[in-house]
Amino acid sequence: MTVDSTIQRIARLTPLDVILASLQSRVAAVMPRRTPLSQGLGAQVLGAVLAADVQPPQCPPCPIALRDGFAVAAAAIADASPYTPVPLGLTACRVDVGGALPSGTDAVVALDAITLRGDRAEAVAPVAPGEGVLAPGGDAALATALRRAGERLRALDLAAMAAAGIAEVTIRVPRLALARAAAAKTPVLNAVQVTLSRCAEKAGCTVRESNSLAEALSEGQSDAVIGIGGTGSGRHDDAVQELARRGRVEAHGIAISPGETAAVGFVGNRPVLLVPGRLDAALVVWLLIGRHVVAKLAGGVVEDSPMILPLLRKVTSTIGMTEIIPVSCSDGMAEPLGSGYLSLTALSRSDGWILIPAESEGFAAGSEVAVHQWP
Repeated sequence: MTVDSTIQRIARLTPLDVILASLQSRVAAVMPRRTPLSQGLGAQVLGAVLAADVQPPQCPPCPIALRDGFAVAAAAIADASPYTPVPLGLTACRVDVGGALPSGTDAVVALDAITLRGDRAEAVAPVAPGEGVLAPGGDAALATALRRAGERLRALDLAAMAAAGIAEVTIRVPRLALARAAAAKTPVLNAVQVTLSRCAEKAGCTVRESNSLAEALSEGQSDAVIGIGGTGSGRHDDAVQELARRGRVEAHGIAISPGETAAVGFVGNRPVLLVPGRLDAALVVWLLIGRHVVAKLAGGVVEDSPMILPLLRKVTSTIGMTEIIPVSCSDGMAEPLGSGYLSLTALSRSDGWILIPAESEGFAAGSEVAVHQWP
């Protein structure tokens, strides 16, 4: 039988750290842009990476009340008690939460510490200077940034910026072209495309879905390209060859599991990531490579907050392979649910994933592991 010489073949598996080092040195951050925090508290920039510190105005600009009550000069009612009520002076006045304190006052007395006798108000308890008051700059000071360049914008940040009256931020938003290399429209490929699109948008990208890998590689309007499927040695797999025709293949075959058939390369200065058409493999390639590329383009870093748990039973791995294992978490333990091919059942039942580095043969039962959340 004649062997088809045009079949895509993997000569060797490139270590993950080599891939990441190459991408780190060659991928540059995209140009920053000023973006308004308009309707929806800036929903269009949620997840974006800041390109400049967010410097707020002094907030509040003057002392304001933190509670409903009477603004007073604290010294004037220092001796007040239920037995010796002290009439409020001329400078005292009723204030609501958020209202500015009149000149000559430095505290807000709560309403339950005030007795009203006709048109006269008396304090029946003392108050300390500054009590019930937010001082100028108490929310935000001119010298203190709300968020720093390189940090990702969270929903809480957008709310705080809106409350401080900040109208614009400077961010970096990579443009990602997402394309299927495989012509077939299967439920799995549909799921992979939707999942990667959501992951990229959550990481701060704008995503454009191209009609074909050739189109995505040829157009110059994106900062990076992700191709889905066609990375193996199947009769119709030609994604890597397509990349070679239009750019440069840096590596085909990466020492990760699942996802061994993934490829990386460049078209000009644009990084290209080709992921297998399996859901488990595409997820792993995104977690181990894709999100690092996007973070570098955005001028930020990959942010992880794993939970540390003991392993219920041992897991094994091959030296030289970086492997992701799904785990379920219950009773304070992490239980591994599979390796190699990660079934839809294993993914659905899992609460997160653990990483076995290339230099490790696995972890013994009882070992403390970092459990990361799925995207």
